[in-house]
Amino acid sequence: MSERIIRKLEILEVEQLMDWAAAEGWNPGLNDAAVFRATDPEGFIGAFVDGEMVAGISAVAYGTTYGFIGLYICRADMRGQGHGKAVWNAGMARLDGRIIGLDGVDEQFENYRRKGFAPSYRTIRFGGTFARGLADSRTVDGVTPDLLREIMAFDRRSFPETRETFLTHWLMPPHHARVAISDGAVTGYGVVRKCRSGWKIGSLTAVDDATATALVQNLGSSAEGDLHIDVPAARQRFIDMLVGAGLRPGFETTRMYLGTPFPLAPELFGVTTLELG
Repeated sequence: MSERIIRKLEILEVEQLMDWAAAEGWNPGLNDAAVFRATDPEGFIGAFVDGEMVAGISAVAYGTTYGFIGLYICRADMRGQGHGKAVWNAGMARLDGRIIGLDGVDEQFENYRRKGFAPSYRTIRFGGTFARGLADSRTVDGVTPDLLREIMAFDRRSFPETRETFLTHWLMPPHHARVAISDGAVTGYGVVRKCRSGWKIGSLTAVDDATATALVQNLGSSAEGDLHIDVPAARQRFIDMLVGAGLRPGFETTRMYLGTPFPLAPELFGVTTLELG
């Protein structure tokens, strides 16, 4: 076998990894590669043989205490040769000393548990044609630069670390971002983006079901075509609303952590991405 080289990915190679993710049915956003890499340029790693990428992974660091593993893919024709294990080891080494999260599909649950990851909560992807009602303009508005700091502070209530660099890009066009405000304070925010198929909401954080519902109605009005969202299974009232609006459950994942688990925050109604947490 030719020599395997492990190195960080350049932007075009991250885009190739996103193409692989799309082929696996993960339905990434059209602008994900650029935003993801800007969040942590050193956090995307590939295995190369004869100059071609054969496996990849994201190992993105947040702050000083947290990291997230995603986009763990080996090219189908190169599996069984240790390339996947090589990028996994490189990604884990990069995040050594941090609490590490990932979203695992059921087929990999036991594999991740053997590696020391413990389950925290289940997530269900809902998708379909959303019955778009009248958006609640009284409580939901567009995100403006003067609100960024408040939104980032609110985001910290449902995410294990600060992620200012990520949100600075994620909340900007071509994504559509909305914020809920009550009595002059941020009570929730959400983002919807165009994906390879339809549109996807994430993040979606709010102080209660009513605020989350108002955000979804507003975000849904910005999207044309099918709508998708990854929802913690514990959010039953919110799920009932989504089903009533026409969305149906699809595949499920489990949020898992190596190190101290981060419990499901009461403000989290929609996971940002399964790739970066």
